[in-house]
Amino acid sequence: MIRHPAYRIEPWRLTEDELDLDILAQSESLFALANGHIGWRGNLDEGEPHGLPGSYLNGVYESRPLPYAEAGYGYPEDGQTVINVTNGKIIRLMVDDHPFDLRYGELQRHTRVLDFQTGLLHRDVEWVSPGGRGIRVRSTRLVSLAQRSVAAICYEIEPLDTPVRLVVQSELVADEAMPQMSADPREAAVLDRPLQSEEHSHSERGAMLIHRTNVSGLQVAAAMEHVIDGPNAGGPGSVKVEAESSDDLGRVTVTATVAPGERLRIIKYVAYGWSSVRSLPAVRDQVAAAMTSATQSGWQGLVDAQRAYLDAFWDRADIEIDGDAEVQQAIRFAMFHTLQAASRAEERAIPAKGLTGTGYDGHAFWDTESYVLQMLTYTDPGAAAHALKWRHSILPQARQRAQQLGLDGAVFPWRTIAGAECSSYWPAGTAAFHVGADIADAVIRYLYVTGDETFAQDYGLELLAETARLWRSLGHHDADGQFRIDGVTGPDEYSAIADNNVYTNLMAQHNLQSAAEAAQRYPDVARRLAINDEERAAWRDAAAAMFIPYDEVLKVHPQAESFTTHKIWDFEGTTSEQYPLLLHFPYFELYRQQVVKQADLVLAMQMRPDAFTDEEKARNFAYYEALTVRDSSLSASSQLVLAAETGHLDLAYDYLGEVARMDLDDLEHNTRDGLHLASLAGVWIALVAGFSGLRQRSGVACFSPALPDDIARLAVRLTVRGAKLHLEITPKTTTYRLDDGLDVKALQIRHYDEAILLAPNEPVTRPTRRPAPLLKRPKQPRGREVKHRRKNGD
Repeated sequence: MIRHPAYRIEPWRLTEDELDLDILAQSESLFALANGHIGWRGNLDEGEPHGLPGSYLNGVYESRPLPYAEAGYGYPEDGQTVINVTNGKIIRLMVDDHPFDLRYGELQRHTRVLDFQTGLLHRDVEWVSPGGRGIRVRSTRLVSLAQRSVAAICYEIEPLDTPVRLVVQSELVADEAMPQMSADPREAAVLDRPLQSEEHSHSERGAMLIHRTNVSGLQVAAAMEHVIDGPNAGGPGSVKVEAESSDDLGRVTVTATVAPGERLRIIKYVAYGWSSVRSLPAVRDQVAAAMTSATQSGWQGLVDAQRAYLDAFWDRADIEIDGDAEVQQAIRFAMFHTLQAASRAEERAIPAKGLTGTGYDGHAFWDTESYVLQMLTYTDPGAAAHALKWRHSILPQARQRAQQLGLDGAVFPWRTIAGAECSSYWPAGTAAFHVGADIADAVIRYLYVTGDETFAQDYGLELLAETARLWRSLGHHDADGQFRIDGVTGPDEYSAIADNNVYTNLMAQHNLQSAAEAAQRYPDVARRLAINDEERAAWRDAAAAMFIPYDEVLKVHPQAESFTTHKIWDFEGTTSEQYPLLLHFPYFELYRQQVVKQADLVLAMQMRPDAFTDEEKARNFAYYEALTVRDSSLSASSQLVLAAETGHLDLAYDYLGEVARMDLDDLEHNTRDGLHLASLAGVWIALVAGFSGLRQRSGVACFSPALPDDIARLAVRLTVRGAKLHLEITPKTTTYRLDDGLDVKALQIRHYDEAILLAPNEPVTRPTRRPAPLLKRPKQPRGREVKHRRKNGD
C-alpha cells in the first residue's frame, strides 16, 4: 500500500501538506465539497492550475446520441452526461503586476485541510511573486448542508513584509474550457459548450448568469454576492469595487493597497438553481431568494449551521476504531463524502461518483441501493428515503421500458441521470435486471430499520409490486415446476447472459415474497395498485419454486447455471500488467471462462445469508476467492464480509486496507475522475456488516461481532426505529446501549443466537466470540493477492 507523503493520517481531517501537481486531479476529488444538490471539486481558488474543473448540479445533464455499429430493437437512442455548470469558485488575484499562480514565483507553504466535523475546506498559502512581493492567502470554502442552494468562500490576503497592490477578480464562469472528455467527435461536440446564455445581469457587488442546456433544455442559474472588508473600509482611498457581466462571465473586481499587518477579506456567496419545467423568471427568483437567505445568515451563520448539521450526523452515526489510525481516518472520510453525496439530493439520483467528478458520465447505478443505501438507512434515513422516492418518481419511464421489452411491471435503468436507460452495452445493461431486486431490497431494508408506514403505503408497496411483476413475467415455471430466470447478467460483469444467476434469483425471490406480504398488509393500497389475490399467489408460487442451481460434485453453488463447468481462466499465464482484464482481453473470452470481476455469488451470501448453510458459505467463499480478480472497486467489501463470517478474520483485516484506502491511496488509479461512492460506503459495510456482523432477519437487527487481532475496539452508532443504538465491541465483550428515541420504549435485537430486549439507557454486555474457520485460508488468483496488512499500515 502506497500513501502519498502529502497526506497526513488524522482522525477527523484530511490534510495536504504540499502541492503536488502530479496528483492535482486526485486531490480535487478528495477535497471536493457537496451537499447532494451542489458539487464543487477541490479546484484551487484561482482556477489554475487544475486537473479537471468541476461544478455540478445534481440532475443537470446534456443529452447526446448513443452510437451503434449495428441497430437493434430496444437499444437506447440517447445518453445523458453530467456537465460542468457555471463555476462560482474562481477568485483570481493579481499581486502588483503578477498573477497569483503557484507555477511561478516561490511557493513557501501550501496546506489544505478538509475537516469532517465542520464540513469546511481550509487553504493556507504563503507565496512570493516573481517581483519579490510576499503574501499569505487563507481561504475557507463550504457547500452548505443547511441551505441546499448555497455555497460560500471566505478569502483573505495579507502582505508578508511590504505593502502590495491587490486586484481580486471574483467570477462566475460558464462554458469554461474542459479537458477532452470523449473520443467520439459527436459526443465531444455536444459537450464542448453545452450552456447557451439566456440572461446576465450584475449589481454593485454581485452578478447573475442564466443559461439553458442546448439539447436537454434545462434552465440553469447561478448568482454571486460579496461582503468586502479591507484597509480604511468605507473611507477615503478605501477598497474599490466594480462589477460587470456578459453572456458567460460575471465578475466583481476588488482593488486595494494593503500594508503589512492589514488584510483584505472577501466573503463570496454563491447560489444555484435549475429546472426542467419552470420559467426563466421563476428560476431567477429562486436563486435570488436563496442568495437573500445566504446573505442574511452571513458567513458565520452558514459556518455554525454546517457544524450543527454535522454534529447531529456524527452523534447518530460515528464509528470509532482503536488500533488502526489509517482506517479511523478512512471511515470518517468515507462517511463524510457519502453524506455529502446524498444529504440534500432530495428526490434526485445519487451518482456513482457523487458530485465529485465526471466518471461514469455522472450516472447512477444499482450501487446506490446495494451499497450506499445500506449505510444511509442506518445513519441518515431521511436521505435514504429521498433516494428511494427518486426511484419511485421514474416509475413511468421504467414501466415504459418494460413495455418496450415486452415485459410487465417496471424495468429500471442500468445507468441513468434522469430516468431513461443510458447504457449502450446491452449484455451488462439491459440484461442486468437485478437492479430491480436491488431497489426492492433497499425498500425492504428501509422499512425494517425505520418502521416508516407512510413511506410503505405511498411509495414502498408500489416499488415492490412493480419489480415483482417484472420477475413474474421475466421468469417461467419449467416442466418440473421450478421457477427459472434465464438470460440475465448478475453483478459479475465478466459473465453475461447466463441462466439462473444465483444472486439474481435469490434477490428476486426476496422481492416476490416481500411484495406479496406487503400487499397483504396494506389491502387498500393493494386494491389501488390493482393487486389481487391471484397475483399475490403467483408471486408466492414463483418465490417458493425459485431455482437455485447447485453443483453436487464440487459441493458449491455455481455463480449461474453451468458456470462451474466452464474452463478456468489461465491465471498463471496472466501477468499483472494485463489487469484489469477487460482492457486486455475480449469480453467473449471472459464470458465463457471461470473468472470473476467482482463479488457475485459472494455478494449473494452477504445479502441473503438465510439461503446458505455455514458449510456452504465456507466452501463457496473458498471457491470464488480463487476466481475473483477484483477488477471492480465494489468487490473487496463483500469479500471482507464473508471472510469475517467464515472465520477468516486475518484475511478480512487484509481486505480492510484495500476497502478503506481505495480513493485516499488511489488504488484504482482513477480517483481523478471522482470518488468511488459505493466503495466509500463499502468501508462502512466492512466494519458494520463485517466486524459487527449486522444482518437483518425478519425485521430484527442481528449482530455477530468478531474483531481481527489488530483492532482493539470498535464502537458503532446506528439509527434504528428512531432511536440511537450504540455498540462497543472488544475482543472479549460487546456492549449494546439504546439512547432515548421518538416513542421508543424498547428495541429487540439479537446477539448471535440470543434475543435481547434493550431499554433506553440500560446497557447490556455479552461475550464476544471469535469464530473458527471451517476451511483453511483461501487464496486469490496469482497476481491479484490481497496485500497483507499489519497494524497501522506498517
